[in-house]
Amino acid sequence: MDGAVVAAAGTGKKPGDDCRVGPGELYFTATFTAYWNQSGMPPEIAYSVCPHDCPSTCALDVELAGPDRIGVVRGAEGNRYTSGVVCAKVARYAERVHHPDRLTTPLRRTGARGGGAFEPISWDDALDEVAEQFTRATQRHGAEAVWPYFYAGTMGLVQRDGINRLRHAMRYSRQATTICSTLINMGWRAGIGAKWGPDSCEVGDHSDLIVIWGSNPVHTQVNLMHHIARARKERGARLVVVDPYRGGTAAMADLHIALRPGTDGAFACAVMHVLFRDELTDRDYMARYADVPDELEAHLASRTPEWATRITGLEAGEIEAFAHEYGGVERAIIRAGYGFSRSRNGSANVHAVSCLPTVTGKWKHPGGGVIFSSGDLYRIDMTLIEGLDVRDRATRVLDMSRVGPVLSGDKSDLGDGPPVTAMIVQNTNPMAVAPDSGLVHAGFAREDLFVCVHEQIMTETAQMADIVLPATTFLEHDDLYEASGHSYLQIGPQAIAPVGQSRSNHDVVCALAARLGAEHPGFHMTAWEMIDQTLRQSGHCRADDLKEDRWIDCQPDFETAHHLNGFPQPDGKFHFAADWAALGPDHAHMPRLPDHFAIIDESDDEHPFRLVTAPARQFLNSTFTETPTSQSREGRPRAKIHPEDCAALGLAAEARVRLGNRRGSVVVHTEPFDGLQRGVVVVEGVWPNAAFEEGVGINLLTSADSPPPRGGAAFHDTAIWLQPA
Repeated sequence: MDGAVVAAAGTGKKPGDDCRVGPGELYFTATFTAYWNQSGMPPEIAYSVCPHDCPSTCALDVELAGPDRIGVVRGAEGNRYTSGVVCAKVARYAERVHHPDRLTTPLRRTGARGGGAFEPISWDDALDEVAEQFTRATQRHGAEAVWPYFYAGTMGLVQRDGINRLRHAMRYSRQATTICSTLINMGWRAGIGAKWGPDSCEVGDHSDLIVIWGSNPVHTQVNLMHHIARARKERGARLVVVDPYRGGTAAMADLHIALRPGTDGAFACAVMHVLFRDELTDRDYMARYADVPDELEAHLASRTPEWATRITGLEAGEIEAFAHEYGGVERAIIRAGYGFSRSRNGSANVHAVSCLPTVTGKWKHPGGGVIFSSGDLYRIDMTLIEGLDVRDRATRVLDMSRVGPVLSGDKSDLGDGPPVTAMIVQNTNPMAVAPDSGLVHAGFAREDLFVCVHEQIMTETAQMADIVLPATTFLEHDDLYEASGHSYLQIGPQAIAPVGQSRSNHDVVCALAARLGAEHPGFHMTAWEMIDQTLRQSGHCRADDLKEDRWIDCQPDFETAHHLNGFPQPDGKFHFAADWAALGPDHAHMPRLPDHFAIIDESDDEHPFRLVTAPARQFLNSTFTETPTSQSREGRPRAKIHPEDCAALGLAAEARVRLGNRRGSVVVHTEPFDGLQRGVVVVEGVWPNAAFEEGVGINLLTSADSPPPRGGAAFHDTAIWLQPA
């Protein structure tokens, strides 16, 4: 970068001006560095799609400063959902693409594992070494000793999921991708069925009451905040946030309900109790669209606000007031976030909350109902990308959330199969983001484990690798993108040349397949050819057509989106009575009807506090933790602790405090904070391990327990103790 400070092209601003990202004061203001065309004209714009693990999946306009450099990144104004808005993290994406520490050549470890000593090697030598080690592991222990491990560092279908094609062709251990959405998916399917609902833009167009439940979109989904801002400005819509602490969204809300972590089901049940008691339900709607409304009403008779007070820590009056406000507004919508699902009782919590719009008939109205994900609208045939036609269902499945126990040899995970002795890791950083970090670190430290990591930056996981391969960013390869927060299917063509010797995930998978003798047509196609064939096999257009149009809106008509033709369940009904047995094997003790499922890591005399590890505004999981602006804005890890708890422990602001439980302890700095209940502690961000005094991050304290009915990661369900450090 030449240091010229410029504003987004087309805004009428000049080099040196500030660039405001998003409308008004609601979003982010930042100054960005980028190249300005030498002629003084605005730079060329490339079209792309944000690939990160966020519901927005923004349509992007990217300034090009040359064949291999970018400038400012903006949200596409022509996309109705993105609407010209982009988060500050992505707006300054040049910090990532052109980071001085970007990996640009393959590396081989030369010193102790984790010691950081590597030497450059050629791509051929690196890939030969990986193939040889995978072959050796297979010869010694069988193919299941190899475990390709991946997740959502990119959400592009070809570059994210293509690793499964290699897995299936070689009969390597399969992966249960549980770490993000399994818990909320199961809770959603229990009541509603398939993953779709109202168009997210209805929030801005029609909603009069917006309930953000278990989410902080100011940090994690700024486009939604744009539509909320429209609703508040144009119709005076009210914003309510249900969340254990006052994050950026709750700070802007008309009402913040700060309940104890893991008690959302109890709160929802008490709200429904009031709705039934005070005749704020829609009985005709339930009679037509729900399975057992009379049984539900009888069940909730004892779930009073006073009952919920003992569980949630809320006052009975708070519960009553919310129930009356929600029950009294026709066009009320709930945005169900991932946060309140990340608990041992997360699926039950989600099911309970999803019952509210059915009890009240909100689905009938524009701007009413509940939004979670549009994932089932796209109907993409993943056979070619994932090699589903060569998948052997007899191959064992390992839970990615339990990577620590898996690598530590836990027989409950490995079963009768071999230990994992070889891995390739793409699109994730388990040394920082996976729960129970103590076991994760011990597992990756094994000398008998061969690890190849394909990455853009030298992450903690890459530091533990035997071979490190440099990876492209989303601007350096082609891909196809679904979304969860809206209904647009989008294409992201390559915009710039790969940085250094970096190669895409697809190219690496195909190169390894050739060396390993893996057979599948997908290994002989370019990424663009795979996108084209996948689109056509899925009943969509050609890739070139989508490139020209940029996106396809897959949102169905109003009646289908609002389930007025019936819910996507076998009987066409919303299910108050959840069939958990149909959703997962661990269902025996789950509540059939909405309830407080009391299996959380409850506080006790030894662990009197409950920890929430919420997303930071400037990070996205462990991505952007390497960029200078994100680092400077976040500062350092801090624990938000109620001032009265601080006083009781003798903790002043910025004092060092130790947080611990039976898995270990970490030291952070104290932030007295009154936006939560006493006994609740919040540490924002998946900070790098090196940001902590003792070299291990906050996930040292979180558990790798597998919640019912089908697993998941209970990141926000952790009992801890505190003491001055």
